[in-house]
Amino acid sequence: MPKLKTKRAAAKRFKATGTGKLKRNKAYKSHILTKKTTKRKRNLRKATMTDKTNEKNMKKILPYM
Repeated sequence: MPKLKTKRAAAKRFKATGTGKLKRNKAYKSHILTKKTTKRKRNLRKATMTDKTNEKNMKKILPYM
């Protein structure tokens, strides 16, 4: 079996936790911030875990994480 290639775009966006879950940053924080509330922008700063439904596909894309 040949070595698997990591998708570099995904590798830059996701980090593995100690338990093997994937941590990601939230989207919608780059522009058009005037109409978003302060509370909403504050919550977008925080990192979150990847959803369980995407976990299997992400493990395929990131074989060595």
